[in-house]
Amino acid sequence: MTTRAKEIVLVGVGALCALTSAVLHLMLVPAHLEEMPYIGVLFLIGGAALILVALGLFRRNAAPAWVAGALLSAGMIVGFTLSRTVGLPGGYQEVGWEPPYGTVSVIAEVVLLFAFAAWLGLSPVEPAATTAPPAKVPVRR
Repeated sequence: MTTRAKEIVLVGVGALCALTSAVLHLMLVPAHLEEMPYIGVLFLIGGAALILVALGLFRRNAAPAWVAGALLSAGMIVGFTLSRTVGLPGGYQEVGWEPPYGTVSVIAEVVLLFAFAAWLGLSPVEPAATTAPPAKVPVRR
């Protein structure tokens, strides 16, 4: 598979993961706005940002979208973990994975991080063909 083909696959995977996480978080906004308003606002911001990430991955220079997607995904995983262990400000603490939302969201975020790592490993420039040095031309006097 060529580098370009690999990049296309990774962009598709990254965009699908970003959209999956975005939709799941946006679906939970109303309930979280009632339960703990700042969590609802964070879900709204995160979901909207992940939609922008998914669109940005299809731009010629997708690097900013990849970085934003990786940071958002990592942040969401950290938030999910903290909310189930030590809790978040305001006494907010959840129990369990909240299937299917929590499970699917964490899977999508982890896969996006792996896709980002694979994208980083792609060579941005095809190696140039090696050429021999120019031959010396004798000078006639």
